[in-house]
Amino acid sequence: MTTSEVFSQLKSRLESKVAQLSNSQGVYQFNLTGEDSGTYFISIADGVLQAQAGTAANAGVTITMQAADFKALAEGSLNPMTAFMSGKLSVAGDMNLALKLQTLIA
Repeated sequence: MTTSEVFSQLKSRLESKVAQLSNSQGVYQFNLTGEDSGTYFISIADGVLQAQAGTAANAGVTITMQAADFKALAEGSLNPMTAFMSGKLSVAGDMNLALKLQTLIA
């Protein structure tokens, strides 16, 4: 499965959680490297979800990782905290927002 397909699946999962995310706000930028690399972002504000390829103008947190690790993260076989602690996931920006990533993609 390509990174783009995995991101589309993640977007669908998030759209089904919009009611749960109504009090959440933030912009996540994903910079994926390696084979099948790309840039994507997820924006949540006032119960409105936006998830697409590209670079967000106002990212609160930027997550950099290998595309293969992102796929594992999105599929649930890689824990975000484990990925961070092992150096597979790099975070720049709002750490509180980054900590919500596990809840967001679970």
